[in-house]
Amino acid sequence: MRNLYHFILTRVPRPILIRLSYLFNKIAPLIYAGNRFEDPIDGRKYRKLLPYGALVMRENVLAPGSLSLERHRLLWLYLQKKTNFFTAPKLKVLHIAPEQCFYKRFRNQSNLEYLTGDIESPLADVKFDLHQAPFEDNSFDVIFCNHVLEHVDDYMQCMRELKRIMKPGGWGIFQVPIDYQRSTTYEDKSITSEEDRLIHYWQKDHVRLFGNDYPQHLRNAGFEVVEEHLQKEIGQLLSNRYRLPDYEPIYLCKKS
Repeated sequence: MRNLYHFILTRVPRPILIRLSYLFNKIAPLIYAGNRFEDPIDGRKYRKLLPYGALVMRENVLAPGSLSLERHRLLWLYLQKKTNFFTAPKLKVLHIAPEQCFYKRFRNQSNLEYLTGDIESPLADVKFDLHQAPFEDNSFDVIFCNHVLEHVDDYMQCMRELKRIMKPGGWGIFQVPIDYQRSTTYEDKSITSEEDRLIHYWQKDHVRLFGNDYPQHLRNAGFEVVEEHLQKEIGQLLSNRYRLPDYEPIYLCKKS
């Protein structure tokens, strides 16, 4: 059963996984109900969470109800505690590659003019390539573009496009997988097979692995970058209960 679960997660295309999940997340919360872990996104509590991972399966990671991972729960708490995302009177938001755990919640927020985009996701309102975003300059107050820049051909061009379409005074969060043991981003054009990409970049459809220089790339694209470590503020007890990443900063990108 575990092998089948891993096969589905790693081999079934993401658009199909999204459709399959609608039935799963109605049943699974009842099966895994308990009091050891809590998902801050929907408030549900669980005796255990589901394993998840492409290269290595991590235990107690995927919340059965919202289908959130560690990084999603961290982002939700960050938006609650550190931004005006839920309280501002009106925000025009672009959500690229929208995460399923956020999609309906953000769509239903009365203070958001919410638009989603992706090159293939069934959750996208607009299908487009981020290298040439089909939006006018200074269009959005807030932009989310998480776990996208490790997939694209030219990440600096995509970062410049994100800055171009962001309003002055706007902000965005563009999280990526980072190997904190690396000082610089690793990219080798000769690595093309899914098997080699999985080994070198952690996932079969990644084309690079960012290092500790990632925030400098964002600055080079013209953003002011604020690095936040919410886990330290929340404390270890709640971090464990929410199953947050052991170490993952939030990089808030601002446009002056």
